[in-house]
Amino acid sequence: MHKMTEPSPRLSLPGDREMVIMMAMVMALNALAIDSMLPALPAIGRGLEVAVANHRQYVISVYLLGIGIGSLVYGPLADRFGRKGVLVPALVGYVILSIGCGLAMSFPMLLALRFGHGLVSAALGVIVVAVIRDLFSGDAMAKRLSLIFLVFMVVPIIAPTMGAGVEAVAGWRAIFIVLAVMGVVMILWLRRLPETLAPADVRPLDWRTMVAGWATVTRHRRAAGYMIASGMMQAALYGYLNSSEQIIADVFDARSLFPLVFACVAIGIAAANFSNAAIVERFGARRVSQSAVFAFMATSIAQILVALSGAETLWMFTVLMMINVGLIGFIGSNFGSIAMEDFGHMAGVASSYQSFAKTLLAAGAGALIGQLYDGTTLPLAYAFCACAIIGLALVLWAEHGKLFTRPGTAAKTPF
Repeated sequence: MHKMTEPSPRLSLPGDREMVIMMAMVMALNALAIDSMLPALPAIGRGLEVAVANHRQYVISVYLLGIGIGSLVYGPLADRFGRKGVLVPALVGYVILSIGCGLAMSFPMLLALRFGHGLVSAALGVIVVAVIRDLFSGDAMAKRLSLIFLVFMVVPIIAPTMGAGVEAVAGWRAIFIVLAVMGVVMILWLRRLPETLAPADVRPLDWRTMVAGWATVTRHRRAAGYMIASGMMQAALYGYLNSSEQIIADVFDARSLFPLVFACVAIGIAAANFSNAAIVERFGARRVSQSAVFAFMATSIAQILVALSGAETLWMFTVLMMINVGLIGFIGSNFGSIAMEDFGHMAGVASSYQSFAKTLLAAGAGALIGQLYDGTTLPLAYAFCACAIIGLALVLWAEHGKLFTRPGTAAKTPF
């Protein structure tokens, strides 16, 4: 289907504002399933008799692992069976598994259900981008995606407060029931959205072609380097997500302030993504993202020094985390853009595979970072610094040692 700057008249679509909010809320179900859990982790640990405090972090880690694995398949499935043909069944799975999690009678059962929950939830972000790509192109597409992201970024700011409120009133199991209800609301709302995949654009499932595409991305030096570097930087963020509740509650004895601290850090990354959109065309993705890696490393060293000083306060920790997590906003999208530069001819397969690889690496490494928590902020600070060093080394390898170039002067040799 020829992409247009405005949607095709053949489709009876919701209004522009409704479309943006609808798609943002679909994506928000994923963020809610992660961030609303954080303040309830101690209650989950008590309720399911989790003996080791760090193990309750697995409620977050296994969900992220499910998202990583699921990211590999939903793009091709949506190209074969249609956007709604994949999204609605995924939302039905989201509802069923949310209820299952709320009814889980043991911690292993909860973890298994959370993994499945993440596996079906991986469809949500993939399909939203596909729907917007079906309907718009060029500046019109960029505008809608930017608006969707701005609405979506409100969710990490408010989700911990919502989770804490529900847990305080009705217990941790009720959070999963709230997620299920929101999933049902989205299924009903999506009745207003027609199928956006044109019949001419339906593609058969060709697993050989997909596997060949995955191998091509893996062998491509620049793509592989930036893909893995992006995963390492994202691992730092996931490590923070996994251990944030314990740090605020145990290290700083400020459990009641956790939603506020989490919101401050979320505002940092939202502001960074907004700023990145404004400056990246002027300075270039490489210069912006590589500078951010150096700044991330410097801030990580500051985190280490502050933690070692013995004088670290909650607000010192919050400000440094707000800066460092915000810097990831200048890294992730730009690294992803650079990794996709040479794959315009196979964008769907390459994007799906890169998302799978990055998220799987980030979820695994982030889980390890979380498990290193020892009652201080030092393991997280050391992990942030290590992720920056590894990320920078991978970028140097990918760019043949040349940093801060513009696309016209970057190394062209892919292998």
